[in-house]
Amino acid sequence: MSDSRPENDVMTTEATMTTGRMNEAESGSSVRLHPVVSPIPFVDSIVHGDNCDVLGQLPRNCIDLVVTSPPYDDLRTYGDHSWDFYGVAWQLKRVLKPGGVIVWVVADATKDGSETGTSMRQALHFQTLGLNLHDTMVWHKINAMPLNSNRYESAWEYVFVLSNGKPKAWNPVKEKSVAACEMRKGSQIEADGTRKPKWGNAIPVNEWKVKQNVMPFAVGGGTSGHPAVFPDDLAMMAVQTWSDAGDVVLDPFSGSGTTCKAAKELNRHYIGIEINETYIKIGNARTAQDVLAL
Repeated sequence: MSDSRPENDVMTTEATMTTGRMNEAESGSSVRLHPVVSPIPFVDSIVHGDNCDVLGQLPRNCIDLVVTSPPYDDLRTYGDHSWDFYGVAWQLKRVLKPGGVIVWVVADATKDGSETGTSMRQALHFQTLGLNLHDTMVWHKINAMPLNSNRYESAWEYVFVLSNGKPKAWNPVKEKSVAACEMRKGSQIEADGTRKPKWGNAIPVNEWKVKQNVMPFAVGGGTSGHPAVFPDDLAMMAVQTWSDAGDVVLDPFSGSGTTCKAAKELNRHYIGIEINETYIKIGNARTAQDVLAL
């Protein structure tokens, strides 16, 4: 499929939706996502349909953040549903706001002893559409399944962070710094004229630091009925880092609804798109759960 579609091929809609709920903001203060009439359809819902078709009904520049994990090559069929990478990529670029971010979690199949390289080709294609490859992160799967192959065990996946210009949101996850203080180093001149190193008083340094871009998360699991559940912690990290309260977060491969659930818990609006009706029921059940005050 060509990635250069005429703009008049994009469907528009007059549909509106009223949204709003009470939650706690990350700052700890009570906030309300005030009920508003939004020109963006499908807000705070998971839509059944082909993702290219549904994305075509969204207006241009309406999405703040995309967090998704598309099917990897042909490792799983997800109900024998196919998808069009080039069509999805073009539509995501169209609906993404200036400063918006796409978090694209993906890995490669290994065929005939060789990795396909599909993941990197996808990241480079997003660049041809005008997006920046803002960061290439790694999801370290701390409980990866042993494969007993003639290769070292695969325990990671790409987390490509693509941005439409400079990311407008940056709320990084931080961790304790190993060194909470450092000594002030100087010197003094001795009576014989020689200079002797001298350590002064300890001075504090930043106790917290931004986490490294290799992040350990357990592989999602449980009894949800979805074959590859997206890790909750990975989705929460992405939503917190590259969006703000009240933003609209999109997952065009919604699956079991992990991204939508994370968005709701962090006071963002969400739109999920899923072709498999069974997975929609799972996602709706997860997003219907009440959000507890922080």
